[in-house]
This record gives sequence, C-alpha cells and structure tokens, in this order.
Amino acid sequence: MKYVKKIIVIVVVLFCLFYLFSRPEDAAAAVRGAVDAVVGAVESLFTFLASLAK
Repeated sequence: MKYVKKIIVIVVVLFCLFYLFSRPEDAAAAVRGAVDAVVGAVESLFTFLASLAK
C-alpha cells in the first residue's frame, strides 16, 4: 500500500511537470485560479468572523 501511494504521487508530479512545460499559459491560469479561490475563501472566513464580533 505504501508503494501505491508513492507511485500515485510520482505520476501526479510528472503530469504536473508535463502540463507546465507543454502548456505554460494554461498552467499559469490554473494556478492563478486556485490562488484566487483560496484568497476568496480566506476573505469570506474573515468577513464571517468579523460579523460575529459585532
């Protein structure tokens, strides 16, 4: 089971590297979208906590 997890991680990393080098603009857009989603979630959490403090 330990080897299966390691193989899956290696395959995912290799796919990410392939995607990065074959389509860099799309890879950048995907990363930008993921970062925007995280930032939006954190902002929503802070808004929620601020409304609780009122």
